[in-house]
Amino acid sequence: MRLIFVFLSKWPLPLLHGVGWLLGWVSFLLSGRYRRRLLDHVHQAGFSRRVALASVGEAGKMVAELPRLWLGAPVRVGWEGAAVIEAAHAHGTGVLYLTPHLGCFEITAQAVAARFGTDMPITVLYRPARQPWMSELIATARNRPGLHTAPTTLAGVKQLIKALKSGQAVGLLPDQVPPDGQGVWAPFFGREAYTMTLSARLVHSAGAQAVLIWGERLSWGRGFLVHVRAFDPTHRAPLSTDMTEAARQINQAMESIVRECPAQYLWSYARYKGPPGAPGTPVSPVVPLTGRPPDAGA
Repeated sequence: MRLIFVFLSKWPLPLLHGVGWLLGWVSFLLSGRYRRRLLDHVHQAGFSRRVALASVGEAGKMVAELPRLWLGAPVRVGWEGAAVIEAAHAHGTGVLYLTPHLGCFEITAQAVAARFGTDMPITVLYRPARQPWMSELIATARNRPGLHTAPTTLAGVKQLIKALKSGQAVGLLPDQVPPDGQGVWAPFFGREAYTMTLSARLVHSAGAQAVLIWGERLSWGRGFLVHVRAFDPTHRAPLSTDMTEAARQINQAMESIVRECPAQYLWSYARYKGPPGAPGTPVSPVVPLTGRPPDAGA
């Protein structure tokens, strides 16, 4: 499999995105479970069927671009809002990058490391792959100058705290479903979702500056555009020390980013699942944010 990744890493990005778009649609058409989850999540969030269909190809591109991003030549990356990072770094504390499953979240860490890694290395949290060959490949691909990785273990969390307290940066996906006991239920696009508390705990324990960041995938394989936003909860209130309220604030911030480009959100991700035994699992019916049927137009 590694040889296949190496072979694909030589392909131009437009070709990889074209193949990925096709594979995305094959998966959508062949898997009823995948298709229902994607359509249900888009409908729940109040977006149109047009957004849902556009996201099908984008999900395929996300997978197909990995060999190039991990093992291939650098791709073109632009920036929008980099001054937000410079301002956060000027505080003299660590910076916590919060990235939803939107666009290309692989490129955000690489771009941050390439531009800011000399003065402020970034450590990203990752869930180790089950296959040994994939774990080795990911470790090789993600560990590069200015970029380090930390597993989703207690040792990994300690590594993140240490990095932030030393004035470095940390990146994680706050909309990733955590294990039982490491999250709380908070609304995400109008439906209760088991949400990690790690983001808030890192901000408070290390005094870090939270920053929102995501990588937009440009059309026709033209590269990526990294968008950066200051973390700005409702009414400019500071991130709450109450974990349930903090999770609500962070989910609200994630929603605001997703609305910038909903077609590139990974709607097929099982965001609303809860780990077995999670306390307070909601069982009441869900009410979508819109009254339109899933196939309604924009």
